[in-house]
Amino acid sequence: MRRIVSLIAIGSAFSILGFAGNWSGNLLDASCYVAQKTAGSCMATSKTSAFAIIDNTGKFYKLDGKGNSMAASALKNRAGGAADPANPKVSAVTATITGVEKSGTLEVESIDIK
Repeated sequence: MRRIVSLIAIGSAFSILGFAGNWSGNLLDASCYVAQKTAGSCMATSKTSAFAIIDNTGKFYKLDGKGNSMAASALKNRAGGAADPANPKVSAVTATITGVEKSGTLEVESIDIK
């Protein structure tokens, strides 16, 4: 009986990993985008604390708390970032995110910022 339960548990763990997806697009300041409904003036900067992504199809996804932390860290450490954090560059930041989508929010497993 234990063996059957163990096999079911292992199978469930692998099936959850199968639902992970990838999203690529522009990384945005989620608060700005929700207020302004335009991506052009809401690019993510080193001062952004709540992130979102608009994928290549134009769909908007917020990042979860873990994703916000990962994006902030990656953005501050990326090559070509602003040398002076008090004067961040405001340019398009593209990202590829791996995770699971739940009700318009991405539960981020990894993020690659370019």
